Amino acid sequence: MSGSDRVRVGKGVEDALKVAIYGAGAIGGAIGACLHQEGHEVALIARGAHYEALLAGGLVFRTPAGTTTLRIPVVDHPSALELNPDDVVVLAVKSHQTAAALTELSEVAPPEIAVACAQNGVDNERAALRLFPNVYGICVMCMATHLEPGLVSVASWPTIGMFEVGRYPSGVDSRAERLSAALDSSACRSQARTDVMAWKYAKLLTNLANVVMALLREPGSGRLAELARAEGVACLEAAGVAYVDDATWRERYRSLRRHPKALDPAEGSTWQSLARHAGSVETDYLNGEIVLLGRLFGVPTPINTQLLRLATDVARRGDPPGGFSEEELLQRFGA
Repeated sequence: MSGSDRVRVGKGVEDALKVAIYGAGAIGGAIGACLHQEGHEVALIARGAHYEALLAGGLVFRTPAGTTTLRIPVVDHPSALELNPDDVVVLAVKSHQTAAALTELSEVAPPEIAVACAQNGVDNERAALRLFPNVYGICVMCMATHLEPGLVSVASWPTIGMFEVGRYPSGVDSRAERLSAALDSSACRSQARTDVMAWKYAKLLTNLANVVMALLREPGSGRLAELARAEGVACLEAAGVAYVDDATWRERYRSLRRHPKALDPAEGSTWQSLARHAGSVETDYLNGEIVLLGRLFGVPTPINTQLLRLATDVARRGDPPGGFSEEELLQRFGA
């Protein structure tokens, strides 16, 4: 695509954030919608049927307050964007898609561009830092759903989610503050954090239950999720990794609840991947992160190991979510 045909991200009023959302699914679509509605310069990067739907009809953004269609510029590859050094790329693909996305981005983006990882897991920022010097972590707490091409919905309102932003590996600078302020001025809430990775490691512990929720027909007693989390805590402590304590975590997010008028299920990202028959899940970078730490620091992780293997098999077969009972898996795992 020629330069004259490219979608410009870096344009508009001087104080507007200029951002490309790489991965316009549940989280990326929700962030892009909120920033767009506040007048920031947004472009979406999407693929396949979702790209075609966004291009033809715009982003259908459903909240408990109603549904609106947003005409946000969309491309199917970062090479179609005119990216500038002062722009921000919000990386919102699944963690197992990060390497390919970063490779594509590095081929066309200025090295100085900010890359902000609004993703589950803790490995994305490290991968981004190999290619870009200005990397930021975003700890995402947002009940967003993407099951149909062109449609993204959120279940909480009037705040759709909360986003902690900080420079990676630590610290806060003007770009982190500006991105956080842009999010906080929209339907999101955000704080700039010097210790953003401590928040992301705390989120990792909560994400260990994603695969449990995706595999179970019914919620069950919570025993399986508790066992997975206990292994996670043991691994983080053995590795000397700092994470936000439970009391601080609960206090920060206690106001974020599903709205009674929410129309779509607020299921986790792993459940949504299985429901879309995506063929893969990001469990390698959630439960798999704990398995890796366990092997590095000599901590047994039998529950996370077996959850990881089972999720991979289910995704490869294209099975829908909810294929097991908690009792069945506890017995299968010898727990």
